[in-house]
Amino acid sequence: MNASDAELRTMLGEKTIAVVGLSPRPWRPSNSVSHYMRRYGYRIIPVNPGHDKIMGLKAYPSLSAIPEPVGIVDVFRRAEHTLQVAEEAVAIGARAFWLQLGIVNDAALQVAVEGGLLAVQDRCIKIEHARLGRPRPGL
Repeated sequence: MNASDAELRTMLGEKTIAVVGLSPRPWRPSNSVSHYMRRYGYRIIPVNPGHDKIMGLKAYPSLSAIPEPVGIVDVFRRAEHTLQVAEEAVAIGARAFWLQLGIVNDAALQVAVEGGLLAVQDRCIKIEHARLGRPRPGL
């Protein structure tokens, strides 16, 4: 049920990543991964209801509050919170749903796939991006 390398490449071709659970703390994985992806040309949209800005970027309280299309929904939340995020990702018309390394929820992945999204779980977007040769968004 996890994405193939070809599907990962397709996902990484998206330009915009909404990072659910992005932390303002630079030592947190969500922050360092987001900085890395930004460095490689991805547009990062922080999703964290506790903050107005993260990494100097406007933060949104939920996916549905984002006023533009989202390519990848990258999730840094505990597994028990990911089903709702998957439902919201489908509702906003995201193209891909990514559960970070250590996050596994088969029901959330199934909702995403059945909603027409490419989906992956228990993988780090930064690690996969580097492993696949650092593809640029939009290619």
